[in-house]
Amino acid sequence: MELKVWVDGVQRIVCGVTEVTTCQEVVIALAQAIGRTGRYTLIEKWRETERHLAPHENPVVSLNKWGQYACDVQLVLQRTGPSLSERPTSDTSERAPERSLYHQSLPPMAKFLSQVNPLGWTRSTLT
Repeated sequence: MELKVWVDGVQRIVCGVTEVTTCQEVVIALAQAIGRTGRYTLIEKWRETERHLAPHENPVVSLNKWGQYACDVQLVLQRTGPSLSERPTSDTSERAPERSLYHQSLPPMAKFLSQVNPLGWTRSTLT
């Protein structure tokens, strides 16, 4: 299957895309084709709405969900930042903090219940 993706205002066609092809694979193919490095994302645009597709998502599956509107949906390759090798070092300039998700595990509830709380209650008085 052919997937049409807009890159810098020009429509490009990625051939050989299947339902199991990921956005990451499409992005890599396009970045190699245009000869650029950096961080990229695929954006799904329809009318006034935009949605960034996750690297593990399948663009063909996503387009199929649009049904009769699929032909009106545009996929756009957007550069989101420099590659790791293009980033300035800490010696040359300050780096802006990157936004990412942090996961923190909480300790088991038994740990809290076995301790005395600020009001002096013990586990036996809480139950």
